[in-house]
Amino acid sequence: MCSTMSKAAPSAPKAPAQVGTVYLVGAGPGDPDLLTLRAARLLMNARVIVHDGLVEPAILAMAPRTARLVSVAKSRSRHTLPQDGINALLVEEALAGNDVIRLKGGDPFVFGRGGEEAEACAAAGVPVEVVPGISAALGAAAAARIPLTHRDAASVVSFVAGQCKGLTEQDWSGLAGKGRTLVIYMGVATAEAISEKLMADGLAPDMPVAVIENATRPAMRVLRGPIAGLAALVEGHKVKSPALIVIGEVAARNETELRTFALEVVK
Repeated sequence: MCSTMSKAAPSAPKAPAQVGTVYLVGAGPGDPDLLTLRAARLLMNARVIVHDGLVEPAILAMAPRTARLVSVAKSRSRHTLPQDGINALLVEEALAGNDVIRLKGGDPFVFGRGGEEAEACAAAGVPVEVVPGISAALGAAAAARIPLTHRDAASVVSFVAGQCKGLTEQDWSGLAGKGRTLVIYMGVATAEAISEKLMADGLAPDMPVAVIENATRPAMRVLRGPIAGLAALVEGHKVKSPALIVIGEVAARNETELRTFALEVVK
């Protein structure tokens, strides 16, 4: 009698993992209360958060304890992960089926390199949602009671990066001066070069400047002086990031003037 051997049924092919979504989320200027509702809801339900180094710990604490936090902190001299690596990480996590919160200070599309990350995800077929945040410039200026625009002082506002390639070769003429406000991101380390460049382009040495450090946070400081003394202001007070530099007549307006102006409007 012949025995027969049954063949094992072939295993069913594994279903491909559903592609996750990358959420480019603006964490605002620092204070957790300034998050948008959309950002807060995403954080409270997050599983994977890829965050910058300057995101306030209290904001990260809003995530569930089970969430995986990945820091991609950057500094002038050291990057935990280069930008190409961050792009690849977001794509890798999403293709593995994970929704990813990419958390950035301020707004993801204002000097946050969110555009590059969105392009990398799109090229890999990964869906992206952008969640705006209060930009660092708007949040810092408001917290310091410095109106970036003012009917008597400024009708034009410009944002520039003070820590970029070819800084001295860039043309900033016309960005700062009477009736204009210039906001400089990442300018602490290059404060001296910035002031020299602007004065070489014709900016008056006594043009007011304000340096806003740790905006909206408990340790916030607002330092004021003339553009000619910007480097001394930064060095003398040992200013560190996160900090913004506001240049223009609005930088000289103080809190008392603004409160008086507000009361007049209410009347």
